[in-house]
Amino acid sequence: MADKKKDYRVEKDSLGELRIPAQALWGVQTQRAVDNFHISGLRLPREFIRALGLIKQAAAETNLSLGLLDKKIAETVIQAAGEVVDGQWDNQFPVDVFQTGSGTSTNMNANEVIANRANEILGRPLGSKTPVHPNDHVNMGQSSNDVIPSCIHIAGVETIKKGLLPVLQDFRSQLEQKAGEFAAIVKLGRTHLQDATPVRLGQEFGGYAAMVGYGIERIEACLDRLSELALGGTAVGTGLNSHPEFARLAAVRLSEKTGLAFREAENHFEAQGSRDAVVHTSGALKTLSVSLIKIANDIRWLGSGPYGGIGEILIPAVQPGSSIMPGKINPVMAESLIQVAAQVTGCDAAITLGGLSGNFELNVMLPFMAYNFLFSIKLLEKGVEAFTRKCISGLKADKKRCRELVDKSLAMVTALAPVIGYDRAAEIAKEAYRTGKPLQEVIIGEKILSPEEVEKVLDPEKMT
Repeated sequence: MADKKKDYRVEKDSLGELRIPAQALWGVQTQRAVDNFHISGLRLPREFIRALGLIKQAAAETNLSLGLLDKKIAETVIQAAGEVVDGQWDNQFPVDVFQTGSGTSTNMNANEVIANRANEILGRPLGSKTPVHPNDHVNMGQSSNDVIPSCIHIAGVETIKKGLLPVLQDFRSQLEQKAGEFAAIVKLGRTHLQDATPVRLGQEFGGYAAMVGYGIERIEACLDRLSELALGGTAVGTGLNSHPEFARLAAVRLSEKTGLAFREAENHFEAQGSRDAVVHTSGALKTLSVSLIKIANDIRWLGSGPYGGIGEILIPAVQPGSSIMPGKINPVMAESLIQVAAQVTGCDAAITLGGLSGNFELNVMLPFMAYNFLFSIKLLEKGVEAFTRKCISGLKADKKRCRELVDKSLAMVTALAPVIGYDRAAEIAKEAYRTGKPLQEVIIGEKILSPEEVEKVLDPEKMT
């Protein structure tokens, strides 16, 4: 027990005694994990800890309703777990991400914090394990093997639905708005980084909006399976030591607490032996990242210049661009988003490797997968939000520059091919390039078409 003269207390488990910081809410099993895993300094995020608290709270409520848990004990566990949900004890979760592959250390961390806090509420000293026991009461009807996968799913669905998807929907809306704003602006198309026939700037931005829209659809399509919870399967999926109604009733309570539709897994052996729903959703996040890199790259190319580049759009100036070149402005928001998307692509590779580590009845890369998965979601949310607010919303078109490049382009000769044939049109393009004369001048000079016919055939607006 804690001594006023000491900065530690002594607790014991099946392996023996261990010193624990006197005021720590965690217990001996957490302390062993802290001592064992001096690896990265990385911790599981707030969203995950919130999900842990929600599960422990829902479990206590369910076990109380089933007559399995004493009312006084249940009420204090529910109160203590609620404090974990609210983030009051985030500093009491010190276990490194790179720990036991089942996440047992983190599950026991939650059990010990909640039990100690519950006992504290009841006037008992830290480490007493009575009347509230971390295993017997806080972990009742559960195992790390079903709790941690459920935490990943709950935190993932919450973070996607309440954070990422609204940001993506706003991003798509802003792109659609720009597509409408730029609808009348004809500009030079480009394929293979070379001049191509004209398009409208609004058509390009409409394409970007569609890419984001399809990305939203792909992510939404993953949420059904991600809404299944392994809770109730306990150690290997059989539900040993858990009431037959526990999983269903706990899922109902978790749905009520989050406002989201969670349900018991259709097959508990799949739910604990694999992490396919996470791998699938991560793949959708990666696909979105590929789209974001394409969009951000296009925008920084289209805004390149102001004199040596394309310069068809004007990117908002958000900060000075150089420590040595005064007045230089760089496309920093696009660069930031590209780095975000590259990181998410890397996280997807890590998650894929994690998904490969399902051996028999349990995947043993759970904390690692949880960290990379939730990191990807939050990174995309923050990166896209910043790019939308600081770049897309303030984009403007340089109409004069767009028209200038169209008028100079030899690709306009494409519209002549149906009139005079491909080979003759190619000769005219080469002549215009060799002499530096405009296409129109070469065509009229060689009496191929009249000025009126040239104006009609080479009208860029009709080409779009």
